[in-house]
Amino acid sequence: MTTYARTEPTDQEPDIRARPPLVREFLLVAGLFLAYKLGRRAANGHVEEAFRNAGNVWDLERALHLPGEGAVQGLLLHSQPLIQAANTYYAAVHFPATALFLVWLYWRRSLHYLWSRRVLAVLTGGALVLHLVFPLAPPRMLPAAGLVDTGQIYGPTVYGATPATDTMANQFAAMPSLHVGWAVMVAVGLIAATRSRWRWFWLLHPAITLLVVVATANHYWLDAIVVVAMLAVALAALRMPGNRMDASARTGVSARTDAMLTDGGSRTYVAASPPARIPAEILVPAEAPVRAPADTGAGR
Repeated sequence: MTTYARTEPTDQEPDIRARPPLVREFLLVAGLFLAYKLGRRAANGHVEEAFRNAGNVWDLERALHLPGEGAVQGLLLHSQPLIQAANTYYAAVHFPATALFLVWLYWRRSLHYLWSRRVLAVLTGGALVLHLVFPLAPPRMLPAAGLVDTGQIYGPTVYGATPATDTMANQFAAMPSLHVGWAVMVAVGLIAATRSRWRWFWLLHPAITLLVVVATANHYWLDAIVVVAMLAVALAALRMPGNRMDASARTGVSARTDAMLTDGGSRTYVAASPPARIPAEILVPAEAPVRAPADTGAGR
């Protein structure tokens, strides 16, 4: 008798052995976030340079024939509830969504949590360096853009009314857009860590975020393009975990089940479905009849 037992992908259950200490991770993530906020504050005050860079970015976008940010904003300005919803998404979803993403990965996909945390740290650190060396006023401040500061007019907003003296945030750090960068990483991380057929819908988060940051005039198209390029470099440099495990799940056989062959009155094979990787010659049951060699008459 030949028996095949199906094995499920091993990443369906949380791997608590790879889970780092909770207190250490909380302090580490909080420390990284605090360092980033202080770094952005240190980059504040370069008003003239920020507006000069904004003019250059605006001219470059027109030279590249990128669509005008005003066309996107105009679509939302037809409805006050819609533009307020965009402002709320910009103000209220960015940090909570990323935090919930990390918390879920920590409890359910520990290896993917470590990978995602490292990628986000590298991306955020690179963004901070760019904020320091390339201060940039957002399009809502640029007179040539002719855009509306939707946060100040319709609310809600996370920024002060006078950007040059805003002590809560650096409003001259538009390049790159971490709203878009973090949103893309959330989608990539969840798609990589899950197996549901619906996981591709996580791409809606970065798509909506891109629409929101442009429509609210907080970012240029180039802010999003640059951060996606930086994220691609970080993803290429930091290998995603579980490559061997995932490849084993795709082929249907794990390393452990490959060796589970037992002999007895009949042979039993424990392998995942389909069993194509097991050579056909060893899948012959023990009770199969053995053919005698044909009598050719030789030697008579």
